[in-house]
Amino acid sequence: MKKLKEISVIIPIYNESAIILELYERLTKSLSGITNVYELIFVNDGSNDDSIQKIKLLSDKDQNVYYIDFNRNFGHQIAISAGLKQCAGKCVVIIDGDLQDPPELIPELYKEYQKGFEVVYAQRNKRKGETFLKKITAKCFYRILEKITNFTIPFDSGDFRIMDKKVVSELNNMSEQNKFLRGQVAWLGFSHSSVKYDRDSRELGSSGYSYGKMFRLAFDAITGFSDKPLLFVSRMGLIISLLSFCIIIFAVFSYFVLDQTVTGWTSLIISSAFIGGIQLISVGIIGEYIARINKDIKKRPLYIVKETNIASEGDED
Repeated sequence: MKKLKEISVIIPIYNESAIILELYERLTKSLSGITNVYELIFVNDGSNDDSIQKIKLLSDKDQNVYYIDFNRNFGHQIAISAGLKQCAGKCVVIIDGDLQDPPELIPELYKEYQKGFEVVYAQRNKRKGETFLKKITAKCFYRILEKITNFTIPFDSGDFRIMDKKVVSELNNMSEQNKFLRGQVAWLGFSHSSVKYDRDSRELGSSGYSYGKMFRLAFDAITGFSDKPLLFVSRMGLIISLLSFCIIIFAVFSYFVLDQTVTGWTSLIISSAFIGGIQLISVGIIGEYIARINKDIKKRPLYIVKETNIASEGDED
């Protein structure tokens, strides 16, 4: 097992070959102003480029550099989880490998952490280089999530943060397959603070987070921390049932009292399509919860490690 470090930094990597050296230099420069007892854990999430080769070269010349190389792409949140399992720091920093989150902010996060806070978020003032659609969807998502959960996730904060080792220990005990780490940290309820910063635009390459992955993460967040969608389904079913009952009463009244028959092919098709749509949405929402249960019951490993230079008792989870 590794010796205890002052700070561990976990960096998920996916096709970041062009900036790994700059990332390493900026990280080491920032950390050297805090302590010499630190570790950098690069988690290669199935990159298609030569990211892992460059990371290995860094580990050969710097004993503070560690790597975990996945068999394939398992996802950003899983990559972070793998690093959390293997880190040995008194406190742990999570930072993406695309340099949109500045490593130079780490000393400021650490300074705030030393005040006694167990989690210190990096909170964005500005999000440079992101489309209007991405900004507005992210903003709406966090507002909606706040309304349907009984805890608060700080607005405009991603995974860039520093956490105490006891927070990491609790995260490692949360075994669900569908990870939403920023929600898990907020759910734990440790004391927290934030440091504001301006997020830079991406210098090289393109984001690995497509809109599809973003929506998948949003579904994981909602279904993992709220049962309000199921409540919505049951209420919608009750409303439609009451509405249908009223229409039946009106039809019977029209036929026997007003001597009129309710007709209309268009109204019949529209109402059928509406009810069918609601049913499909309801089944889909229920299916999301069932899918989460199904994945957790299988108890498959979160990831498969192809190669690592971290000496540990096991990597089975």
